[in-house]
Amino acid sequence: MVDFRKKITDWLPTTIKEVQMRDWDELDVILFTGDAYVDHPSFGAAVIGRTIENEGIRVAIVPQPNWQDDLRDFRKLGRPRLFFGLTSGNMDSMVNHYTANIRLRSDDAYTPEGKAGARPDYAVSIYTKILKEIYPDVPVIIGGIEASMRRLTHYDYWSDSLKASILVDSNADMLVYGMGELQIKEIIRLLEKGVPFEKLKNIPQTSFLVENKILASIKTRDHVEIPSHEECVADKRKFAEAYKIIETEANKVHQRIIIQPVGSKFVVVNPQYAYLAQDEIDAPYDLPYTRLPHPRYKEKQIPAYEMIKFSLNTHRGCFGGCSFCALTVHQGKIIRSRSERSIENELKKIVESPDFKGHITDIGGPTANMYRMQGRDLHICEKCVRPSCLFPEICRNLDSDHDPLLRIYEIVRKHPAIKFASIGSGIRYDMFFDKDGKIDPGKFEYMNTLLRFHVSGRLKVAPEHTSNKVLQVMRKPSYRYFQWFNDFFQQFNERNQKRNQIVPYFISSHPGCSKIEMAELAVQMKGMKIFAEQVQDFTPVPMTLSSVMYYTGLDPYTQKPILTAISQKDKYAQRKYFFWYKDENKQQIIAELQKAGKTELITKLYGSMVGNRPVHRRSNTNSYNSKKKF
Repeated sequence: MVDFRKKITDWLPTTIKEVQMRDWDELDVILFTGDAYVDHPSFGAAVIGRTIENEGIRVAIVPQPNWQDDLRDFRKLGRPRLFFGLTSGNMDSMVNHYTANIRLRSDDAYTPEGKAGARPDYAVSIYTKILKEIYPDVPVIIGGIEASMRRLTHYDYWSDSLKASILVDSNADMLVYGMGELQIKEIIRLLEKGVPFEKLKNIPQTSFLVENKILASIKTRDHVEIPSHEECVADKRKFAEAYKIIETEANKVHQRIIIQPVGSKFVVVNPQYAYLAQDEIDAPYDLPYTRLPHPRYKEKQIPAYEMIKFSLNTHRGCFGGCSFCALTVHQGKIIRSRSERSIENELKKIVESPDFKGHITDIGGPTANMYRMQGRDLHICEKCVRPSCLFPEICRNLDSDHDPLLRIYEIVRKHPAIKFASIGSGIRYDMFFDKDGKIDPGKFEYMNTLLRFHVSGRLKVAPEHTSNKVLQVMRKPSYRYFQWFNDFFQQFNERNQKRNQIVPYFISSHPGCSKIEMAELAVQMKGMKIFAEQVQDFTPVPMTLSSVMYYTGLDPYTQKPILTAISQKDKYAQRKYFFWYKDENKQQIIAELQKAGKTELITKLYGSMVGNRPVHRRSNTNSYNSKKKF
């Protein structure tokens, strides 16, 4: 919905006419994005654009440029004074385009009316190559999740191959990884001081290609060299070894430079920013967004915007360390929490929106309940290389106090314009319980507040699997934590006469999972009376531990083999267990379990066997329910 109180110049310019309306005769920076331009702090291109604008720099955005015509979208704003910046958007373009079954998706949530086909495959590389062909002497900086997750040798599921750093394929001049506001500000500061672009080699959270003659000066700093791209391609064990080093460095507070040879050059990845001041964390959210799609889209809906426009992002980062998660790799393990002031200011802007009806759709981040959490003793954190603060057990140094988050919930709840505030982000329920299933008193208050005030019918949680063997590979907690949480949830419903539902997310075909584990999962789903309509089949996204295990068949930390469903046939064979109740799957499932000698699973799914036919018996007992009282 366009707010007619605003004028076109309230947005960053997207056309030469809009540039001229500002009386600019030149642009300093031009950004390209594979998403529609939504001027909102949940859209990366808008955040970077507003950050650049705030530095007094003339910036424009070209959303979803056409790469299949005469390339006029890439020429229309001319040559920027400083650099081009580009991103594929809020998602990797290949994840955006294809299902886990590598079938083309029919929609795109980041495009007006959800239409597919507005960006190319491997969008970052395609956009960069076009700009480099038209303007070979203008620096190009790439960023966003697609660039971030492909900064070193990575497995690309869609081509089933190892690809070198995206810097090689795209020919970009610099890569900004993770959240890019500080890097962009520093780049602009140095360029405006007259430092040549090719001299920008010391900026944290950036990556670039160098030749051997420049490498010597970089090696004077603390660094580690990983196996070359060519070694990784030739030997899967080398790739696994390289990943172990990359992940270990990523999980440090104080990291080393990573160097990887590729061809005759070297990829250099500078360490991340260790700590941020509170004003640096708040700054991106305090910028003058219109919080609306650009008027060029008229009344067309952009599905991703409709989902998040009335949500509050409280923090960035996640210390869960799940093997398959791209967000932790992209945003980092350290939680960067906004101040109460910043969150309250955004809340005021939301309630002033002309179409706001009183419902905040989410208060959270990558994980909803990690706001303000960090180590009690940060000196211990500075020596830690654990990928997760929760796995294999909750770190004793972790301060998981939920009181700061409860204060945020109360601030939102008590605002006179708020009718309801729900939690749409997933929660980590394993922080609520000790090893025996006892609840910490502080967590008890959080759970009660969550279920009493912030669940609008359904609560999303992600146990991901029921097999503890598979959960170990996923770096997820034992399934019993979900059972304890579910018991609490159901007992809360009974005590308070509520009819809320838990919506658990499960994944098939993850490394370490076989058809037997999927059959056991199906038994649990039956016990919970879950009849799946949509499912999650594992997709190996670049630079995650799970994708490395999928490609190599190895655990990078032990070099031991890991069973993996590779072919689409094998993946389907696991996926069908989500639909155990469908007639077309029953006989095949029964035959597979009989062959594996798992007749007890047949009985649990379909009843006792008479000959080859299942005999169903009704049961009122849920097999997952531990009947634990809270």
